[in-house]
Amino acid sequence: MANQTVEALVEGGKASAAPPLGPALGPMGVNIGQVIAEINRKTASFQGMQVPIKVNIDTATKAFTVSVGTPPTSQLIKKEAGIEKGSSNPLTDKVAELKIEQIIKIAKMKEDGLTGKTLKERVKEVIGTCNSMGVLVEEVPAKDAIKLVNSGNFDQEIKEEKTELSLEERKLLETEKKKLAEDIEKRRSEYETKAKQIIAEMTGKPSSTIRARLRETKIPEKIISELMPETKEAPAGGAKK
Repeated sequence: MANQTVEALVEGGKASAAPPLGPALGPMGVNIGQVIAEINRKTASFQGMQVPIKVNIDTATKAFTVSVGTPPTSQLIKKEAGIEKGSSNPLTDKVAELKIEQIIKIAKMKEDGLTGKTLKERVKEVIGTCNSMGVLVEEVPAKDAIKLVNSGNFDQEIKEEKTELSLEERKLLETEKKKLAEDIEKRRSEYETKAKQIIAEMTGKPSSTIRARLRETKIPEKIISELMPETKEAPAGGAKK
């Protein structure tokens, strides 16, 4: 008997017969409604995330099986942290915090997709992704959290594979997330004020010179681009007639 496989990336719990699934499944002769229902049942816990799925079809009997992969680690971190995206400047702007239990949960979900041989190694991999996203772990920058893991600070939680938080802990994380957002907005306002002051003081000078001065003052590139969009400067001395 021949088997064919359809692979796709779907939103957890919200797959439909629209492209890419519908057109791919149609020629297979399977009951598309049943396939979609099975996909949504198996991906319901990944709502709000893009999930890789495979539909294996027996072309003779039209029987099918659905296997579900796990979303990228970054997607799982965003879901646990309750954020839409990571930080645009992870070195200075922290957007959320996760507890070690949440890190362990993600590491267990991604067991087959990480390179670490032990849960402790996989925990460090997840924390490494937090570092690139500007997500704190146990109130410290992710790179420092890895040091704590290496020192054995969370050995008990990892050994017991703890993955649950209390309602109170979740409320505290939500409060911390709001505070971090306020801190980012405050810093942005300070950068903008300083940048506008420099731009005003250097009125009449070449854009490239002003930009260089802004960078020297450590103004974030995003703010520089917003306040001084790229423009083609006229050659020195003016254009020849």
